[in-house]
Amino acid sequence: MSISNRMNKHFALAAVATASVAMTSNAAVVYSGLVNFVCAVDIDGCYINVQTNQLSNGPGSGVPGWDVNPYSTSGGMNFFNSTGGGQLRQPGQTTGPAGNLAAGTVIGASGSWNTGTSNVYGNVAAGWQYNAVNMIGFRFVSAAGTVHYGWMRFAMGPQGAAGVGATRKVVDYGWESVANASITAGAGIPAPGAIALLGLAGLATRRRRA
Repeated sequence: MSISNRMNKHFALAAVATASVAMTSNAAVVYSGLVNFVCAVDIDGCYINVQTNQLSNGPGSGVPGWDVNPYSTSGGMNFFNSTGGGQLRQPGQTTGPAGNLAAGTVIGASGSWNTGTSNVYGNVAAGWQYNAVNMIGFRFVSAAGTVHYGWMRFAMGPQGAAGVGATRKVVDYGWESVANASITAGAGIPAPGAIALLGLAGLATRRRRA
């Protein structure tokens, strides 16, 4: 196959991948893209507005309309909730903190929701792990006053000592733009193959322009 034909094939595949990613962004699920934001390990923690994609360490006043607030001062991690917000417990659990959800878990009104500030590592059934990526299901009230559901992934570091807390990084998140509609944990993340094809197309374009 000639170089020209191979290039055309790559561009055609990239076009399909681009369309797939575009459909993801235009569909009901809003995906943040990779964020990789390191949260402060203190009483304020990180405030996150998923609608505006604004994340900031420090007081909540720095992120108007914030939706999710992970924080910690005691070797684990807690969540402080905005009005109407909360985190989904593990399926089958009716008490305790936010659960570390498996991909595909349904996040919606029928689940059991934590609205307190319990340490996620204080309950074995919550399933949280150090040195691993954990995923919560969350709900929030939008600027328009409607309830929405979403998921968020955290890369957790090793367990911190008392008064230090565990390091954590917001990897990415997604939320359902249709009010009151459920979402599955991990929905909206583009397939790795699609991202690779997009990168290949970009490289080919740069080479042709050189």
